[in-house]
Amino acid sequence: MTTPPRPSIPGRRIRPVVTVTRRLPEAVEARMGELFDCTFRADDRRMTRDELAAAIRTSDVLVPTLTDQIDANLLAQAGERLRLIANFGAGVDHIDVASARQRGVMVSNTPGAVTDDTADMTMALILAVTRRMPEGMAVMQSGRWEGWAPTAFLGGRLAGRRLGILGMGRIGQAVARRANVFGMQVHYHNRRRLRPEIEQELQATYWESLDQMLARVDIISVNAPHTPSTFHLLNARRLKLMKPTAVVVNTSRGEVIDENALTRMLRTGEIAGAGLDVFEHGAEINPRLRELPNVVLLPHMGSATVEGRAEMGERVIVNIKTFADGHRPPDLVVPGML
Repeated sequence: MTTPPRPSIPGRRIRPVVTVTRRLPEAVEARMGELFDCTFRADDRRMTRDELAAAIRTSDVLVPTLTDQIDANLLAQAGERLRLIANFGAGVDHIDVASARQRGVMVSNTPGAVTDDTADMTMALILAVTRRMPEGMAVMQSGRWEGWAPTAFLGGRLAGRRLGILGMGRIGQAVARRANVFGMQVHYHNRRRLRPEIEQELQATYWESLDQMLARVDIISVNAPHTPSTFHLLNARRLKLMKPTAVVVNTSRGEVIDENALTRMLRTGEIAGAGLDVFEHGAEINPRLRELPNVVLLPHMGSATVEGRAEMGERVIVNIKTFADGHRPPDLVVPGML
C-alpha cells in the first residue's frame, strides 16, 4: 500500500500530527515529541469513544493500545486525514485491520519487542502453579506457618513433564527454549508446522490434532493471538480432554479460553490449576476465579518490563518516521497474515 501524497511546505519537512491514546514511558514520549507534532494524555485514563473519534478526525497518525477499540464504525468517522494507526503493542485484535485497509489507513504493530518478557512470565506462572507458590505465600503473609513438614505444600517437578504450546510464533518458541532448559518435553500445535530444523532446535513434537495433544500433555501454554478462529479454541469440550492433573497457563489473550468452563473445571478438580495473566472480559474477571487456591491471577503483566516498553516505543517511532518519509512502515500488519 502506498501513502497518498501530502502537500509540501517549501524549506521544511511536514511533521505528522500524532495522537497518543495512553501515557507512554517518559523517554518514549520525549523522543516522539522531538520528531512529530504530538498530543499526549494528561493522565492515563483510556479515551472515551468520542475522544477517539475526535482524535482520528484530526490526526495523521493514531497511536492506540489494546484498551482502544478501533472498529469499522469508528474508522468511518476518520475522514481523509488519518493514514496510519501505529499500535503500541503486538496484538491488533482491537483494531479492524481490514476496514482500515479499505479506507487507505495502514496499521503497524510492535512484534518481537516483548517476546522474552512474555516467555519469562509464562515460565513464572508454570512454576508458581505447579509448585503451589501462592498457597505458600498466603500462609507466610498470614503468619500461620508453623515450620517445615515433610508433606506440606507438595508440588510437582517440571523436569520430564509434557508441555503443550498452543501457538508456536515468536513467544511460543521462546517458551519452548526455556522449557528445554527445565528438562520438559515440548509439544506444540500451530496453524502451520515449523520447519524441520526449527523443530529440531526446539526439540519440539508437532501435533496436527489439538485434541490429541491436549489429552497427552501435563501443562498447556496458550501463546496464540485472538482471532475469529481462536475464539474459545479451548472450549469446554477440549478442556475436558485434559488430564485432571493438568495445568493451564495463558499469557496471550483471554478470549482463547472459555473462562466460565475453565472456572467450573478448576472448582470441581477436573483441572489441577491455572496461571492466568489475561482474561476473557478484560478487567472484568470471573469472581469465582479469585476464590480458588489453585489459581494464580496476574493483571496482564506479561510484557510489563521497562526494557520491553521502551523497545515497543522505539518500534512505534520507527514505523511513524518511515511512514512520514513516504515509505511503508516496517511492521505493517497485513490482513490474512494474523
